[in-house]
Amino acid sequence: MTARKPTHPLIPADRVNGTDVYNKAGEKLGKIEDVAIEKTSGEVAYAILSFGGVLGLGAKYHPVPWRLLHYDADKGAYVIPMDKADLEKAPMIDETELSGWNDALSREAIYGYYSSYGVGPYWG
Repeated sequence: MTARKPTHPLIPADRVNGTDVYNKAGEKLGKIEDVAIEKTSGEVAYAILSFGGVLGLGAKYHPVPWRLLHYDADKGAYVIPMDKADLEKAPMIDETELSGWNDALSREAIYGYYSSYGVGPYWG
């Protein structure tokens, strides 16, 4: 089966929010809670992935480098090359930081963690 292409290349952020995220094995990992955009360049730096929890309670929030996500039109979802165990070990942010945070103290740890997946920092 040939992968279907999106009908248009752009998507508003409010439609990205809530989109499911799977790993390559087809296992649902969570959903995109929000995106973090670098103010100066306008580049999407992170997808804030909610993972775990029940009915929104106890979820963990992981800033996943946007460049790690690949859209799968057939699934109508994003796919990342990680399994649940790897995501559980990934850097997290607190729920109170969902409305925006300064990643200056955590960006090296975030991109250091994801560097093994071949994803470089958004600022470089």
